[in-house]
Amino acid sequence: MDYTELDVWKYSRKLVKEVYLLTKNFPKEELYALTNQVRRSSISVPSNIAEGIGRQSNKETIHFLYIAKGSLQEVETQLYLSFDLDYISEEQLKSILEKITSNKKLLNGFINYYKKLKV
Repeated sequence: MDYTELDVWKYSRKLVKEVYLLTKNFPKEELYALTNQVRRSSISVPSNIAEGIGRQSNKETIHFLYIAKGSLQEVETQLYLSFDLDYISEEQLKSILEKITSNKKLLNGFINYYKKLKV
């Protein structure tokens, strides 16, 4: 299976771009703190999907998909914190949370698909 053809991977790449655009205007003092952290967490999602697909067993693949899911939840939390700190508006938060929710659904579906396969 080529991970670059997976909708879940493609969609998570789009989320990375959204996060980068959103954090571009964060305060400069956050560059090595929240800005860096939310960007790294978002990058972790497609990276772990790709790594999981490259593994030898379904069990390993599922493990990395769960890591991707955890990273997605980190991104979500960090964006809530960004809102709490007035770095993003409520409208921006709602918009990106919709994308995160869609990404979660795709990822959960993919995890369930792998769980149903014979190990």
